[in-house]
Amino acid sequence: MTRFRFTLFWRIFLSIWLAMAVTMVTSQLANRFLQDRERQAIVRQVGLQDIAGEAVNLREQLGRSEARRFLRIEGERLHLHLILIEAEQGHRRLPRMVRERMQSSWHLSKPAVLDLDDGYRLVAWPRMGGEGWLHPGLFRMFELVLAFVVISLACWWIARLVSRPLKHMEGTARSIANGDTELRVSDTIAQRRDEIGQLAAAFNAMTDRLCQLLDRHNRLLRDISHDLRTPLARQRIAIELASDEGADPALMESILRQNERLETMTGQILTLYRVSENGRAFEQQPVKPLALINRVLGDASDYAEQQGVDCKLVASDDVAAVSILGDSGLLQRAFDNVLQNALDHTPPGQSVDVELSITKDQVEVSVADEGPGAPSDMLNQLFEPFFRADESRGGKGWGLGLSIARDIVRAHDGTVEARNRETGGLQVIVRLPVFFGD
Repeated sequence: MTRFRFTLFWRIFLSIWLAMAVTMVTSQLANRFLQDRERQAIVRQVGLQDIAGEAVNLREQLGRSEARRFLRIEGERLHLHLILIEAEQGHRRLPRMVRERMQSSWHLSKPAVLDLDDGYRLVAWPRMGGEGWLHPGLFRMFELVLAFVVISLACWWIARLVSRPLKHMEGTARSIANGDTELRVSDTIAQRRDEIGQLAAAFNAMTDRLCQLLDRHNRLLRDISHDLRTPLARQRIAIELASDEGADPALMESILRQNERLETMTGQILTLYRVSENGRAFEQQPVKPLALINRVLGDASDYAEQQGVDCKLVASDDVAAVSILGDSGLLQRAFDNVLQNALDHTPPGQSVDVELSITKDQVEVSVADEGPGAPSDMLNQLFEPFFRADESRGGKGWGLGLSIARDIVRAHDGTVEARNRETGGLQVIVRLPVFFGD
């Protein structure tokens, strides 16, 4: 059964419309209340009924002038305007402003009218600043403040309605991108009957599908790599036996070399799978970055000499005193892969420059070659598994070395990036946090 959908458009539209309606109705009711309070305050003036009776007596005995003088004196004492009129004459003697207020059903600050015996009425309204007086501007100010508060609350509710689930989804996406593939958008948001709920449900479905594909991909790499190791080992033994029995040495050497390449690729795939799958589940110890890079350069010296490439190391004075926290073997594999990539793409007679420095509590390792570089739009893809920029960097590997290096560096809370040098060649920069432990 399809649930009724209350779209986001109608939620926002009705929220604003209801806020405006509530503002208008509430302000009118509040104004009516304030008007009644004002009139009641006038009527409650001490002795107002007695003053009205005394004014009637003075008018009948001494005339209108004496009654007006009496009401003026009493009005000044009570901070009121007081006028005695005959009921049958209507309101013609009242000031035009007062008549308009009395005739308007919605006019602010209406005067108070006391019906007296003998056909008289006492009309009273406050003087400026007098007791019970509410300035007309106060009503307008009250309406503005009330409208501001109600509409602000409505806008806050709408903003929260829209932004809070989107912020939750954004945080969920970041966590999934950082490796927490079990995380999903909460059911409270995914079950909403609007566009945001549909987006959250589609996001969860997409994430499930992508995680399934990624899991199948990892399992495929793992299974193939494991299955290849045994026949490759047996093949190596068979090649060695064939060489011992007098087979063509050149042919056997070629076959053995290809066998070694396959074994190396299999080992790299297993390393990539282990780092990607286990994340930071490895033992970490303080590691001296300068000593680590020296070991990497030492291991690569024979290959560099064979390639005819010179490796140059430059380290700042403060590097020798710092450490990084991690797995020495994995870190050595990462830097070895970066250096191997540089050596593979540097022409004979050129050099690879390795620099170590400290920048903002991070150890920065730069490995720069003098090869052809890479297209700018492919720099980020260099760290993807099996990617090779064949147009400019047609190397000898399988596109796994830099990918393994990236995953190892990320597992150590570091970053890695590639950029083209202005003088030509590719520069790979690895940054790892300095370890401040004891």
